[in-house]
Amino acid sequence: MIDWLNQSITIAGIATTVLEILGFLTGAICVYLNTRQNVLGWFFGIINAVLYVIVFWQVKLYADMSLQGYYFFTSIYGWWMWLYGGKSHDGISVSNTPSKLYGIFAIIFFAATLLWGFLLGRFTNASFTYVDSALTIASLIAQWMMVRKYLENWIVWIVADACYTIMYFYKDLYLTAILYAVFLALAVLGYIQWKCDMKKLARTNL
Repeated sequence: MIDWLNQSITIAGIATTVLEILGFLTGAICVYLNTRQNVLGWFFGIINAVLYVIVFWQVKLYADMSLQGYYFFTSIYGWWMWLYGGKSHDGISVSNTPSKLYGIFAIIFFAATLLWGFLLGRFTNASFTYVDSALTIASLIAQWMMVRKYLENWIVWIVADACYTIMYFYKDLYLTAILYAVFLALAVLGYIQWKCDMKKLARTNL
């Protein structure tokens, strides 16, 4: 099965595999549906996480590989939260991130990046240990913020996706790099869309 998924394919001069193509498609669908606040986005997120565990393991990006496990479980949690979360158990709405969380996020980001980067550099043959770790921790935070429908999750994704695009091009994961460029555009769209939705909700509640 893995051999078939790793079959080399060239699309428009870009070398890729069946596995990476499936990851591209499920990832793009997932993020697009999330920008529309469609809970089916979490279903595609689960599939995408499984596919990219294999992709990142093969290129020794272990921090990104472990991140997919987190995506898998938070996609299940996000699916539930968007459907049944909130005080009335009928789903949650877009809101701004509580200001008290920013300090907590900053501490988690710097401490976890330094620790994870050190461990990867000391005990594995991972590439870009601290850069990969920083992007991993930022993605962990952004994903949790998305699950809670905090508007600013898209700002974190914009920064992370821009950096990921550069890193994956360097690692010759060209289709994945293009995917993250698409993610970058979708993150901008998601911020605009969610901000509009939040304003509409505020007007409705007046």
